[in-house]
Amino acid sequence: MIEEKVISEEELHTNPAFSMVVEKDSELKTFLVEYVGKKFNREEVTVQMIAEVLATDFAEFAYAFAEENFIRGYELGLEDAGLSHREE
Repeated sequence: MIEEKVISEEELHTNPAFSMVVEKDSELKTFLVEYVGKKFNREEVTVQMIAEVLATDFAEFAYAFAEENFIRGYELGLEDAGLSHREE
């Protein structure tokens, strides 16, 4: 039996990957961190903050990115399902 891990909305927002502080180590990152920092009035900017600003200010990009990830995940799920059928 496969155990499914379901997380709460609070756990989603406290995911360490999203709360990672972004370093300014390229021209694009510097621009994004400064832009988002001004929007949130913060010096330290996290991945979550950048994602929120992109979703608000550049929804077309966020939508396209999410759609691509959804399709890749769906394809991977279909491949996994096909492989599990062949193994039985």
